[in-house]
Parts: sequence; C-alpha cells; structure tokens
Amino acid sequence: MGYILYSLTFVTFLLCLTLYYTRERWTYLVPLPDYIYHRLPSSFSNDIESGFSSNDFDLTTNVAAGDSRAGLDQSAKREIQKIMKRRRIGFDEARRVYTEQRFASHGIGADGRPKDPKFVSFS
Repeated sequence: MGYILYSLTFVTFLLCLTLYYTRERWTYLVPLPDYIYHRLPSSFSNDIESGFSSNDFDLTTNVAAGDSRAGLDQSAKREIQKIMKRRRIGFDEARRVYTEQRFASHGIGADGRPKDPKFVSFS
C-alpha cells in the first residue's frame, strides 16, 4: 500500500512539474476572464510603455503633440497582445498578423485586393 501511495505521489509531482515548466505553451488555451490580466493602457504614453509602439508605428509624436485621445483601440490591443504572447513575436509582426486576420474576415486578400469575383479593377 505504501508503494502505491509513493508512486502516485511521485507521478503527481512529476506531472505538476512538467505542467509548470511548459505553462507558456498551453496557458493561452485555458479560458480565463479578462479581469485576471492587468488592465490595458488607456493613453498613448501608456501604450508606448506597454510595448505597443515601434519604429514603424511611432506613437511618440502623438505624446509630443499633447494628443488627449484615449489611445489605441482596446479590443485591437487585446487581440494584438494575445498574438504577441501566443506566437512570441514582436509588436510589428503581431500587428501585421492581426491586420491580415481582419482582412480575411472581411473578404480581402493578403495583397489588399477584394476576393469578390465580381470585382473589376482598372490599372
């Protein structure tokens, strides 16, 4: 009986240890409420501090100009942050992936042209 209890305890310990060290690979699959994560920034200066800015997408001019708007779109920031965490990519690449996903959901190809078969283009 003691051998079974020891084996079960050891296997449980190994399983918990394995799950802990591989948590970055599977935690995005677990549905968690949004309030567990930290709140997304609500101004351009906070967006910059949170990593939602780059050389290609520069928000410093908005801050320097004293822009009083609320910052970037909250739902887009949430999706881009999920993409950054899930795929382990930078802001520019996550923004590109997000834009391509939005294009695809609206019937636009990756090259920016509509997928509508009735579409006529004159060049």
